[in-house]
Amino acid sequence: MDLAQLSDRILTGDRRALARAITLVESSRADHREQARELLERLRGSGREAIRIGLSGTPGVGKSTFTEAFGMMLLGQGLRVAVLAVDPSSARSGGSILGDKTRMDRLSREKDAFIRPSPSQSQLGGVARRSREAVALCEAAGFDVVIIETVGVGQSETVVAEMSDLFVLLLAPAGGDELQGVKRGIMEIADLILINKADGDLKATATRTCADYAGALRLLRKRPQDPQGFPKAMMVSALAGTGLTEAWDEMQALIGWRREAGWWERRRAEQARYWFDQEVRNALLSQLETGTARAALDRLGQAVAEGRVTPGAAAREMLETLSGQHTAV
Repeated sequence: MDLAQLSDRILTGDRRALARAITLVESSRADHREQARELLERLRGSGREAIRIGLSGTPGVGKSTFTEAFGMMLLGQGLRVAVLAVDPSSARSGGSILGDKTRMDRLSREKDAFIRPSPSQSQLGGVARRSREAVALCEAAGFDVVIIETVGVGQSETVVAEMSDLFVLLLAPAGGDELQGVKRGIMEIADLILINKADGDLKATATRTCADYAGALRLLRKRPQDPQGFPKAMMVSALAGTGLTEAWDEMQALIGWRREAGWWERRRAEQARYWFDQEVRNALLSQLETGTARAALDRLGQAVAEGRVTPGAAAREMLETLSGQHTAV
C-alpha cells in the first residue's frame, strides 16, 4: 500500500481513500497496525479540526433518523458531515448488521457526507476500538462535523465522551421521570439532552419529559466547563425536522464559550493523554494472546480450578512469566 498516495488522497477529501484508510486502522493484523500508525503520523500535521459530536441514546429512540435529519440540516448550511455509526456485535457469532448506512439513504447519497458503520466487537463503552483513529482520519479529510453514533445500550456509554467535543444524549418521550434524570454516569457527561419524537400525539408527553430532565439537570453539580444554562434539555423531532436548527445553535454557543474560556484545548489535551494510556493498556493486554502466554494461562488456570494454587499467587506467577522473570515453582 502506497501510504504517501493514500494520505494525499485523504487530504483532498477523497471518500474512497478515507474508507480504505478506516479499514486499515480497524484491522488487527500487525503489519496493518504498523501501516495505520505511519498513516496517522503522516496526517497528524494537517492542522484540520472538526467539531466532534458524540451521540448516544437507547435503542429505538431514533438515533439514525435524527443523525440523517441533523446531517442534512448541516449540509444545507454548507458544512461537510461525517458519520461514524457503531453497530453492536453478536456475543455468539461476533457479526454485525452494519445497517446504519441503509437507514440514512438520503444522507448517504450526498457528496459532502460520509457514513461509515463499524462493528463494536468486544469493545465496551458504546464505540468501536478504533473509532478515535477514524475520527482523526475524517478530520484530515476536511469534514467540518464528525458525528460518532454509539451502540445505544444505556447508561454505561461514557467512552465516546473521550473522543468528542460535545456529548448529546437522545431520549424518547416518557423515557423516565425526575429520578431517572438524576442518575449518575451518562447524565453527568451529557452536554445537551434532546427529547426526540416531539411531534403528533407525543408532543405533550415530550414537553413533560423535557421539563423533568431540565429540572433534574439543575440538581446536578455544576461543571466548570459549562457556561450558565448548560447542560440543558430541548425538544426535537427528527421526523418533522423541528428543533434541529435550535439544537445546532446551542451546540455552537457552547463550543464558542469553551473556546474562549480555554476549555476546548484543555479538553483535547486531556483526551490525547487518555488515549495514550489506553494504547499502553491494550498493548499490554495483547501480550496475553501470544502462544507462550496462552499456554501459561491454561496451565495456571487449571491449577487454580483444582485448588492447587490461589488466584492471587497464580496471577503473580503469570505476570512474572510475561515480564521474563518466571521461576518454576
